[in-house]
Amino acid sequence: MKEIEIKSTLQVYNSLEETTDDIQGLMKQAMQIRDKAYAPYSEFLVGAALLLDNGEVILGNNQENASYPSGLCAERTAIYYAGANYPDVPVVKMALSARSLKHQLITPTPPCGACRQAIAEYEIKQKQPIEIYFMGETGKVVCSNSLANLLPLIFDKSYL
Repeated sequence: MKEIEIKSTLQVYNSLEETTDDIQGLMKQAMQIRDKAYAPYSEFLVGAALLLDNGEVILGNNQENASYPSGLCAERTAIYYAGANYPDVPVVKMALSARSLKHQLITPTPPCGACRQAIAEYEIKQKQPIEIYFMGETGKVVCSNSLANLLPLIFDKSYL
């Protein structure tokens, strides 16, 4: 038997104000679109703002459905829109903000597993990492310089 150690490195900012102006602007857009999410069942709102290499910003939020698995997360809403409308333009940065209508959420909230897989697919396709910044409603902001830090053993087309 051989043991393998997997290490991820993340940067943690104490508040949004500690980040650069461009990240603050991107995160504020994620917060604004977050508050327009359609989440009547979970009351958990998520917003995503993607900065593309051409300067375009793509926004997405979670969209729920009474048939729960049929909804779509903010991250995939935004990244699939980018892929459909800007198929050859790399995603450079992604800002995510989550908010619960049931309690104050101050814990940085990373993408779910399905969204991590979708983001991984785009990193592989574009052959460059996507910086991912995530936070709750307020508080700390976490940065990963690549999805590989959040999903180190990705499933890709090499397994097919």
